[in-house]
Amino acid sequence: MSDLSGAERHPNPVDLHVGARIRMRRKILGVSQERLAEDLGLTFQQIQKYERGANRVSASKLYEIAKSLQASVGYFFEGLETTVDGVSEPGEPFVHDFLMTSEGLELAAQFPRITRSKVRRRILELVRSMAEEEELGEDD
Repeated sequence: MSDLSGAERHPNPVDLHVGARIRMRRKILGVSQERLAEDLGLTFQQIQKYERGANRVSASKLYEIAKSLQASVGYFFEGLETTVDGVSEPGEPFVHDFLMTSEGLELAAQFPRITRSKVRRRILELVRSMAEEEELGEDD
């Protein structure tokens, strides 16, 4: 079914989330798009489209991706919340954009390695204060 109104189509939020989780898992494992594509019998461009949420991942392909990336299928849906009417949507609107940056991926990979809760809280406090300064437009 095509959109005759000419309006721009946006990826489904669930597809964006699953794509971001594929990218994050791939990056954490140090797997290139090319290597994952080869393992799945796809082109790296198809992997790019999955990761951007431009193409929806079928159930069978998600199963293959999970197997290749040594994760459960459920891993790719972690972080989704269910609304009152039962429709799934991302828990936070910015998570996908955050995970699509190399810095976001590295933070997501490194932060869990910090085992001391006091240090984790201090890092969170630092990031919060920096974000607040950014919102207020404060400079040194």
